[in-house]
Amino acid sequence: MSDFQELVKSFSKTREYVRDFFVYGFKTRDEFTGKSPRTYDNERRRLESWLGEHVRKDHVSNGCNISLAIDSNLLDTNPLFRVWKTKSFTDNDIVLHFLILDLLQDGAELTVEEITSGLLEEYEALFDIQTVRRKCNAYEKEGLLKKKKSGKTVVFSIDNSLAHWIKSNEGMLDALAFYQMAGNLGIIGNYLSEQSDHHNQTFRVKHSFCVHTLEEEILFALLDAMNRKTDVRLEMKSSKNGALNTADCTPLQIFTSTRSGRRFLCGYVKKSRRFTCYRLDTVKIVTPSDPSEGYEELLAQLGRNRCYLWGVSFQGNSQHHLNKLTMTIQALEPSEQYIVERLKREGRGGTVTRIKRNVYQYEIEVFDCNEILPWIRTFTGRILSLECTDRSVEKRFYRDLQTMYRIYQIDGNT
Repeated sequence: MSDFQELVKSFSKTREYVRDFFVYGFKTRDEFTGKSPRTYDNERRRLESWLGEHVRKDHVSNGCNISLAIDSNLLDTNPLFRVWKTKSFTDNDIVLHFLILDLLQDGAELTVEEITSGLLEEYEALFDIQTVRRKCNAYEKEGLLKKKKSGKTVVFSIDNSLAHWIKSNEGMLDALAFYQMAGNLGIIGNYLSEQSDHHNQTFRVKHSFCVHTLEEEILFALLDAMNRKTDVRLEMKSSKNGALNTADCTPLQIFTSTRSGRRFLCGYVKKSRRFTCYRLDTVKIVTPSDPSEGYEELLAQLGRNRCYLWGVSFQGNSQHHLNKLTMTIQALEPSEQYIVERLKREGRGGTVTRIKRNVYQYEIEVFDCNEILPWIRTFTGRILSLECTDRSVEKRFYRDLQTMYRIYQIDGNT
């Protein structure tokens, strides 16, 4: 049996387990059916190693539930950043990492042959030239080294100007401390802060969605495709049944729910000629495709359509895509004027009309009226009537009311 290794080779697999423990949690070993028990044990050990102080164990009759308890407003950084810092490597990888960076630390520009000779002379470390070349090229792609061609000679060097500028600018260190807590791709701010030996002593975020960092790799690929105005192919795993599927679309915008923090990609699907939103936490792989024709026109069209969104769904059942919902409620005057104000404040562009004393009507046109129902239900007890051009929404509302009446043994005719 192989020994347990804390380091990871597949970040996507680790991301799924961390998300399961953090977002869902409260599962025993037997309830993780997607992978083998040994895989579960390895991922659980990694989690306890990275986030031991945040791991919570609840003993139940059929085992032990593992979950993560993180109070974001007490943290000086996102603890889930640690997941990004445990990649697997070979002995040569780790030796070459430190020796090459140390050899080039003074800003010298050296060829691969000179770097190989320097490793032997300075550190008595013998490496094949091709091994050193592959490592230098890999670091150039990752931005750790600069690669420059002078005639027929290719030289590598380190550009430390950014690090020196950050260290000499105290205000920039505070900006990085704030960015790692508040911005997308906050792991970048965390890396730069750690390289400058600076720890956040200033900022705390009361409502921070720590789990977002698990999606940053996907987010970066999508933002890059938007910047290049190219189509993408998404490989996704359903959060409901685990089914794998793909989708081809033109990525346009990232939507974030202010209530749940969940993030979505809004893209245009040419096959169906409609806008569609995909949950970022279901996307596993983003593959860039061909340049998108009419990208700016699609963005402008999305801007016009957004005013008819309640949430993120464009999938209305109407032949003309838009559906109209009309709700009539009772609000006693003047003592319950706050109900009317709430309709205006939370109605997302809907109109509020006074029909007669104590009776008000709320109307709105959106793509998918199903998204409004959770908000509509908060007015239960005041609703006099509800009508919708999408009859399935209307039937669902009244069906749910009848179900509630049965559960609480209420006479629905009273």
